[in-house]
Formats: sequence, C-alpha cells, structure tokens
Amino acid sequence: MSTIKKVALGSQGLVVPAEGLGCMGMTSGVAGMSVYGEADEAESLATLHRALELGINLLDTADLYGPMLNERLVGKVLAGRRQGIILATKFGFEVDDNEQYTGKLNGHPQYARKCIERSLKNLGTDYVDLYYLHRVDPRVPIEDSIGEMSRFVEEGKVRYLGVSETTPEELRRAHQVHPITALQTEYSLFDRGVEETGSLQAARELGIGFVAYSPLGRGFLSGDIKSPDDFEANDSRRFFPRYQGENFYKNLELVEKLQTLAQAKDLTAAQLAIAWVLAQNVVAIPGTKRRKYLEANVAAASITLSPQELAELEAIMPVGSSAGAAYPAMF
Repeated sequence: MSTIKKVALGSQGLVVPAEGLGCMGMTSGVAGMSVYGEADEAESLATLHRALELGINLLDTADLYGPMLNERLVGKVLAGRRQGIILATKFGFEVDDNEQYTGKLNGHPQYARKCIERSLKNLGTDYVDLYYLHRVDPRVPIEDSIGEMSRFVEEGKVRYLGVSETTPEELRRAHQVHPITALQTEYSLFDRGVEETGSLQAARELGIGFVAYSPLGRGFLSGDIKSPDDFEANDSRRFFPRYQGENFYKNLELVEKLQTLAQAKDLTAAQLAIAWVLAQNVVAIPGTKRRKYLEANVAAASITLSPQELAELEAIMPVGSSAGAAYPAMF
C-alpha cells in the first residue's frame, strides 16, 4: 500500500489523497467522439484496482462520460470495498432517457434529483461522497441547483457538495446556500486560467478545496504527442483550438522545454507537471486508463520541488503562455 499523503479537501471534514484518479477516459467519450482514444475495459478495471492498492481511493467520474458507461464501470470496483472509496460524480450536462447527451446544460432542481437517482443506480451504491454541479446552467440560478443538492445531503444520498468551472461570484453564491467542499477546474502548467479569473483565490478565501483536472494539459504535457496526427481520428482533442495548426507547434515548444528540465531531474515531463500542480497545494486528478501511466503518475506525488525548480518552471510556462482556447466554441 502506498503512503500517499492525505489532505483535507475543503473545511467540512472530507479527507482525500493528494492525488486522485480521473476516470473519464476509461470508457467511450461523448457524442461519438472518444475522449483520449479507444478504451479497453479489462485494462481500465485493472487500473482502477491498482489505484486502490496504491492508496489512490478518490475516483472521479460523471454521468456525461459514456454517457452513463463510466459510472457503471466505476461501480464494478465498489462491491465489497465501498467504505474505502471516495466516490465523486457530477451532473449538469443534460443526458436524456436514451442516454444521449442533448448538447444542453440543465441545472433545474427536478433534473438534479433525476440525475442523483440515476447515478446511484449506475454506480450500484446508496450514496456519493462528493457530488458536483458539472457546469452552471445560465438559465437556472445557482442557488436553485445547489439548494436541491443540499437536500440530497440531508437525505444521506450525498456527503459533500462541489461545483466545477464556476466564476468566483458563482462560487460565493453557491457557498452561501450550502457549504461547498470542492471547486473542480482545469489547472496545469498549460492552463492557469483559474489564477487569472481569481477562482483559485476565491476558493482559498472561502475554505473550499480545489481539485485540478487535466493536470497534464489533456495529456499534452506528457511529451508523447509530437504532431496533430498523433491523435486518433475520433479523438476529441482534434477539435480543441489548443491542439490545432500553429497553436499546436507553439505549445509543443513549451512542452519541449519542460521535457529538458524533467530529464535533468531524471523525471518524465508528466511527473514534473503533476508535481508542479501538487506544489500549489491543490488535489490533482490525472486521468489514465492504463496501469503503467497510473504508477508513473502516483510517483509524482512523492516529488518535492525546490523554490528554484518552481521558479524555473514559472519561467518556462508563465501564466498565459499557452496558445489557443481551452475548449472549442460548442463547449
């Protein structure tokens, strides 16, 4: 068993490993696009079990992933060990009764209730440890969405509440309705938008934990991707402005600098990138569907970066250094 450091996530009592596991890539993606290439269920399940052996017991999923397939996959590892797993899932991207993503956001209270019941069934459990509003529905006041989610806590269906990709103002409003335990937002050397928007600072001021998804810049910071053609034909990353045309090659230059620094420390670029995120005193949930990458990612949790090394990374990838938008216009 790993001795991975445990940390308080937020100020409501939830304790998690400093590094969790993002499960999104373990099943087919959304709307016919794979998330990061094709997945292998047997290897995905082996990766989940290995994560638990290593002390990585924070598992992050959502109803959107699959849709539904990811929650069902994660549910397969819960049997007989539910108490030892910190289970996080999300709702907010509308998935209809045919299990298709409709292309809309839905934060209505009645939809929230439908989603928690559906997720509990998919996961084969009677409670979720951390339930996120995946995105704020602009048509529904966040107070209404969080108000209904707070009732799930009262009913014992959910232990703690989280939000994802909110503005500082939305975060404050949500926190006034019910204590928010976690803000989950993309954060990496490659994407430091939360520092620019003030979301990270707002979370710290409010005593809300911060969970960084895509700490490897959707795999780009691993250094394994050298050309846009390295993405499989149906890989969703082909549609992200950051990985297209001139932006791709500008960003690749940043990754090459990161690799040079990592090699000098006898690390991989991925390990150095994760270590940087953890050094910001946040929880990281790198996603993988293979044991070999999981084990390399877990090793990053024991790396301590010196002030000088952090300064070198800051010089290579300061705020705003990556080229291109984080998401295509449809998201």
